[in-house]
Amino acid sequence: MDLKQFEERKLDHIRHSLDLAHQAQGLSGLEFVQLVHEALPDLDFDEISLTSNCLGVCLKTPFYVAGMTAGHERAFQINRTLALLCQERGWAMGVGSQRRDLELQNGAGLDAWKELRDQVPDLVLFANLGISQVIRADMRDLRRVVDGLRAQALVIHLNALQEVVQPEGTPHFRGSFEAIARVISELGLPVLLKETGCGFSEATLRRISGLRLGAVDLSGLGGTHWGRIEGARAGRGSLHAEVATTFANWGESTVNSVRAAARALPESIEVWASGGVRSGLDAAKLLALGADRIGFAKPALEAALEGAERLRLWMETREFELKTALFCTGSLNCKELQAKEVRILERS
Repeated sequence: MDLKQFEERKLDHIRHSLDLAHQAQGLSGLEFVQLVHEALPDLDFDEISLTSNCLGVCLKTPFYVAGMTAGHERAFQINRTLALLCQERGWAMGVGSQRRDLELQNGAGLDAWKELRDQVPDLVLFANLGISQVIRADMRDLRRVVDGLRAQALVIHLNALQEVVQPEGTPHFRGSFEAIARVISELGLPVLLKETGCGFSEATLRRISGLRLGAVDLSGLGGTHWGRIEGARAGRGSLHAEVATTFANWGESTVNSVRAAARALPESIEVWASGGVRSGLDAAKLLALGADRIGFAKPALEAALEGAERLRLWMETREFELKTALFCTGSLNCKELQAKEVRILERS
């Protein structure tokens, strides 16, 4: 691994992910989902509860911050800000890709995670590795990465389009299903599959429905689009940039992915929805469609970069918005919301 190139790529990812040009805005399908207003809710607002189960742990909210950044000099402070506030407010959190920790094996990266973990001992935290690395990894190294973070689960991220378009990509996915099954069998912790902005089709969800997964993070089309980001990194006029333009809207929308998961996955696998989620109302729509947990990425990163107080206000606002949606649908909690009517509007 070229460490300097790796760190520069990770910093590029942060910079490009904040650019609106690399957001698949208007493609999540959320604007066509409508909750039904209850004019006479038979409850008090302060009765509403956001508590939810996350892989067997009861948390104060159904929210999580999706894994976004790791492996560079700014990552520790960003993740520290996010982690402290997630622990405070009862959100779960994933860290960015730990490929550097897996491949370098020098201990420095894991020492930083240990320092972070010591500051947030009660946070529900997930390790994160890409499928290209997991396929080839020794189980001892996987355990070293997970144990170094004292993670409650391992997220295996799937990023086929990104790996193809990225100039330094590793689009080597042969043997992925067998590798996932091996990790589930041997790791001894819950394993989650996560897309990275292109979502899941119903056919893929049915293929993995027999695996003993803890959850699937659908990460649908509608938010940060890594094909666009890697195209921008590749440089105008390059082969990779041209391909990225062609595939700029590639993927399964967040809404379609959630609806497919509700049909295809057994109740034993939690459905986590992310991808273009920008408000507590968006979260309510996805919960009503069958999601168990809702993830935020870009807006959480933006708030964290402005500091802890800005992030705290941003998180509190999302929670209040979700409570408002519950109150105005007559739902005492998120489980009751899932029993309410949802309208899917016609596209004009």
